[in-house]
Amino acid sequence: MHPGNALITFEQKGSRVRAWISASSSPPATSEQDHRYATLTAALRRRGLECTVEYGLSDYIVHAELPDGSSLIISPPQEPPSEHRGSPESWMVTRHRSAEPPVYEVVYDSEPDGPDAQHRGSIPDLLTAVDARLDRLGVPPRQEQKRSVVERAAGAVLYRAGFVPAVAVGGAHYYRLPSAMTDPAEQRLAVTRAFGMLQAEGFRLAGDPALLDPGLPVARSHETSLGDRLGHLTESVQAATHTREAVAPLSELTAPGDGVLQRVVEILNATADWWEGFGEAADHHYANHLRLIAEDLDSYAIRLQAICNDLADRHTVRPDKNQTQASRTFPSAPTSSRVSAALAPSPLAGQYALPVDPPAESSARAALPPTRPSSVPGR
Repeated sequence: MHPGNALITFEQKGSRVRAWISASSSPPATSEQDHRYATLTAALRRRGLECTVEYGLSDYIVHAELPDGSSLIISPPQEPPSEHRGSPESWMVTRHRSAEPPVYEVVYDSEPDGPDAQHRGSIPDLLTAVDARLDRLGVPPRQEQKRSVVERAAGAVLYRAGFVPAVAVGGAHYYRLPSAMTDPAEQRLAVTRAFGMLQAEGFRLAGDPALLDPGLPVARSHETSLGDRLGHLTESVQAATHTREAVAPLSELTAPGDGVLQRVVEILNATADWWEGFGEAADHHYANHLRLIAEDLDSYAIRLQAICNDLADRHTVRPDKNQTQASRTFPSAPTSSRVSAALAPSPLAGQYALPVDPPAESSARAALPPTRPSSVPGR
């Protein structure tokens, strides 16, 4: 599960559907209204502005103090209030200063009769306009930050749900549905799938309810990705005290015929054959590129097998591990039956169980769970 201050917002602009990830390094919002405006407040704070969420005429607004003594107000519809408070139909951004010289200007207006009406409730378009005005006012630029662990985790879920990573003007990362996916019903199916997968991971979500398919259940049980399951092999290597314990996970990657790397080679070659079936010149180029990558990976797998064999021949405890560490078993993370078998002492010694007294739940290692269902919407 992931921290509650990560927010994924789905929006539709024309025939395109996009998902934006906001994971502020600021303390998590403590109220519902703070959560609603987390994307806006995080963007403003990264430009060094102090901002608060306050109550306006009939709904909450974002208030930011500017260096010149003026204030920036970002407001959803107030009179009458928005019918969809989680995803307003429009935004109004104004700048005020009551002290001399007084200031009042409209920075952005996407209400039905406003100059930015074509953008409607789009937060990225709103922030683009706000950033342009802040630039002209001399406000320091946004401090770009490396994508956080939470942002990468959310991106991985969106990627598996069929969304494509993209970069907007200005460098902001977002995810979009495939450009040729323009059928509204298919889009709703894809968004509903992504919504459920993200919800199961504990992310907060926002967006127009019309993007969801009401006929499909949104909630899904937690699924562990194949990558996460392989990640347990990393933990096994890190905890290893004997060469046999480090060799076992590496053998899962390099095993001839059905090792992980061999299966990846097969996937790449099958994808190349499938892709080439489209018959266009560019498709032939991509197919050849995939085959070249598969050949390189196959070559690396052979080299890794040799390295694995050399390590296996050492068959000894690592010098920097004391006897207490050497007697410990692996963490109770799920691993394959072959890894479990490899971790056991030699059968020649008449022992087939893991050394020492293992926890009850690890006495019989389970095989890796079946792979995650296809991420292609509708499958």
